[in-house]
Amino acid sequence: MALQHKPTAPLHSAQDALRVLETVARYSTGVTDIQIARDTGLDRERLTVLLRMLRRESYVEQTTDGSYVTGEALDRLGAAHGREEAVRDQLQRTLDRLRDSVGAAVYISRYVDGEVSVTQYADGPTTPKVNEWVDFRVSAHATAVGKSLLTQLDHAGRRDHLARHKMARLTSRTITSDKLLLSRLESQPPTVPVLDLQEYAVGTVCAAVPITAGSAVGCLALSLPVEHAHRLRRAADELNRNAAGVLLSLAI
Repeated sequence: MALQHKPTAPLHSAQDALRVLETVARYSTGVTDIQIARDTGLDRERLTVLLRMLRRESYVEQTTDGSYVTGEALDRLGAAHGREEAVRDQLQRTLDRLRDSVGAAVYISRYVDGEVSVTQYADGPTTPKVNEWVDFRVSAHATAVGKSLLTQLDHAGRRDHLARHKMARLTSRTITSDKLLLSRLESQPPTVPVLDLQEYAVGTVCAAVPITAGSAVGCLALSLPVEHAHRLRRAADELNRNAAGVLLSLAI
């Protein structure tokens, strides 16, 4: 199965953030933002945004004299033992922050061995997660998560998935025509969030953005009760802007 990886804004941000981290790690006693800008070639405005994100995620810390050193999150992820648990913990902290900032339940999903898998999520009393009334593995055609993952496959990969999973009508809005769905997936721009407007469950709207690291296909998603549908696009844009932090945890 071939993948269709197109550069997205979060991917570019994660790549730039990695360059900043590599630079900071080279200076064991600390490095100024001026020196980081020189070494990376990033303009000051862009660098300021990246350093703010890296500090928020504890990848770098600022010392009393204003210079930057590596932070505890980078040390944990770089440790020889317990790396898998450290990545999971870091992702959970990032998801919890995202849940609070977008005001919605948020999810990480991966496409593993030809199946949709929600690997982590963050919800809360005021941000309930989606009730999985139909297994996400068989409802990719109806969910924002599934459609986002399918857009990252090539045409043959999409057809293979749909051949293995019958497109059941879950609500009156569910697309059940493979021709129509494939056409929509084909025309979906990688930089625009994929939406699910009560296609999976009546009363719930969702959005998803791609977070593809290396050869792995993944996405970051959110869900809202339909009475908050007016917030969906703004929340989806914020999710997209903050996806770099998730990508970074997967890439380090």
